[in-house]
Amino acid sequence: MSENVTPAVLFDIDGTLVDSNYLHVYAWLRAFDEEKLHVESWRIHRCIGMDGATLVRSLAEDADQDVLDRLKDAHSRFYKETTSLLAPLPGARDLLRRVAGTGLQVVLATSAPEDELAILREVLDCDDVVAAMTSSSDVDTAKPQPDIVNVALERAGVSAADAVFVGDAVWDCEASARASLSSIGLLSGGVSRGELREAGASDVFENAGDLLANLESTLIGDLAARLTNPR
Repeated sequence: MSENVTPAVLFDIDGTLVDSNYLHVYAWLRAFDEEKLHVESWRIHRCIGMDGATLVRSLAEDADQDVLDRLKDAHSRFYKETTSLLAPLPGARDLLRRVAGTGLQVVLATSAPEDELAILREVLDCDDVVAAMTSSSDVDTAKPQPDIVNVALERAGVSAADAVFVGDAVWDCEASARASLSSIGLLSGGVSRGELREAGASDVFENAGDLLANLESTLIGDLAARLTNPR
């Protein structure tokens, strides 16, 4: 561990801490339908967690910029209509508080827009243990590019060697790998264990609660142990 550095755990939010992925799928489905574009729901789900601009270009590659902009605006509008259904995933709050209780920094490393992030933070109700956070305003291109991960590391004042990322999508794991950062995958976003492993996850757990129950045996446990037994 680097001298005078407090290691950090970087958390994605959507699908990792808050049960929001399928609300995003529905919002995108309605947005595409509004533009008379037929996109299958499973294809949308496969892109959840990806940078929004990259998502719409992947699913509507022949659309012009005006259509792409309308799709993103419509997604935001439809998503906000469903936010009363948002809830923390099992164990999410306890996991954040436990990680903070070990002395590690809790960092919310998300590319959600500021208005959506405000809603997610209210749902989580854990701002008191969060040391730093990011949003879509911090980068031009988000996951699977590593930019948002690098910003989160910088905000925490740590290198990749003193951190680990927790996410639910292959894009989380790929972005972490590109930033030379280890990652832990959760199945709560609807992505398979094998895909998360293939994308670079060192361990995969069912959800935040499962990770919490096994915390000491993970890379997060290793980081916490380094605080009490520095090299």
